[in-house]
Amino acid sequence: MVRFIEENISKMLETNIKSNPEVLYIGEDDGDKSPARKGLQINEGRGGLIRSWVDSMRACSPTRPKSFNSQSSWIKEHPSALNMFEEILVESQGKQIVMFLDYDGTLSPIVDDPDRAFMSKKMRNTVKKLANGFPTAIVSGRCREKVYSFVKLTELYYAGSHGMDITGPEKGSICNKKNQSLLCQPATEFLPVINEVYEKLVEKTKSIPGAKVENNKFCASVHFRCVEENKWSDLAHQVRSVLKNYPKLMLTQGRKVLEIRPIIKWDKGKALEFLLESLGYDNCTDVFPIYIGDDRTDEDAFKILRGKNQGLGILVSKYAKETKASYSLQEPDEVMDFLERLVEWKQLRCGA
Repeated sequence: MVRFIEENISKMLETNIKSNPEVLYIGEDDGDKSPARKGLQINEGRGGLIRSWVDSMRACSPTRPKSFNSQSSWIKEHPSALNMFEEILVESQGKQIVMFLDYDGTLSPIVDDPDRAFMSKKMRNTVKKLANGFPTAIVSGRCREKVYSFVKLTELYYAGSHGMDITGPEKGSICNKKNQSLLCQPATEFLPVINEVYEKLVEKTKSIPGAKVENNKFCASVHFRCVEENKWSDLAHQVRSVLKNYPKLMLTQGRKVLEIRPIIKWDKGKALEFLLESLGYDNCTDVFPIYIGDDRTDEDAFKILRGKNQGLGILVSKYAKETKASYSLQEPDEVMDFLERLVEWKQLRCGA
C-alpha cells in the first residue's frame, strides 16, 4: 500500500505569513494588495528591500560569540544536552523516543562546497544503530535524493526540501514492519516553476564570484558562504530580479543560504507532524520526539514541540541564538556523542 498525500494547493496557500519572521520576500506582480503581501515586500523601495535582505543575511549566521555574560546566560537557558542527558532520559521515561535529525551542520560539518558535505563513517554507523533502536528521520532543506546519497542508510525516513518530499524506510527493513511504502509530496504542482527559477538563478548569479545555486527539487537554494560580503547586495539584487516575477514563491533564509520555496503551509514542523502521524503517534501522550538541528528552518519543528509541550528540541550552535529549542550542542561531534549515548542506553535496556 502506498500512502501518498498531495493536498489541493489552493487550500494550502499561505494567507497570513507576514507573522513568520523567517520569510524575507514574496514575488510581486500578482495584483494582491493584502496587508500580508505589502508587509513582506517591506514597502521601502528597491534599495530598502535589498538593505533588509543583506541585514538578514548577516544576522542569519553569527560568526563570533556574544559577550561572555550573554553567552553564559544563553547556556543556562539552553544547557548542553550531553550534560543534561540523565534528565532527558527521566523526562522520556515510559515513552517512545522518535528521532528527527537535520543533516548539514548536524550530522555533517558545514563546508564551503555543499556538494562535499560528507558525514563521517563513524557518524553513519552511529545513525544506523540509532535507527535500529528508535524510529529515525532525516529532515533537510536538501533534495531527498541528495541527502540519501550522503547518508546511504535504508533504515531511515527521509524528508527533503524542508519536508516537502518524504519517504519511509525500504520495505522489509527493521524499521518498516508493516511493509508499507510512504510518500508525501505536497508541492508537486510547483516542480516546473522551481526548475525554471533554478535555471534563471544559475544564469543571473554567474557574475557573482563564489555564489552557488542548488536545485533541491521542491526549492532552490542560493549559497553565499563563499561570496565576499561586499557582493551580498549584488547577489540580493540578482535573486530579486528573478523572484519578483513569481508571486507564488517566497524567499527564506538559512545559514549562508537563501531559499526559494512555494508559498504553502508546509515546513519542517509540518513534516515532523506528518511523520509522527504516519508512525501512529499523532495525539499520543506516550511519544517523545527529539529534534536536533542547527538552522533557522529547524525552528519550525522546535516551535511545534514546544507548542505541544512534547519531546524537546536541541539546537546545534557554538553561539547564542534566539531559539525555541530547549537544549544545545556545539557541533556535529557532540551530536554524535549524544546519539551514541542514546544507543548505549537503548542496548542496556534491551539487554543487548
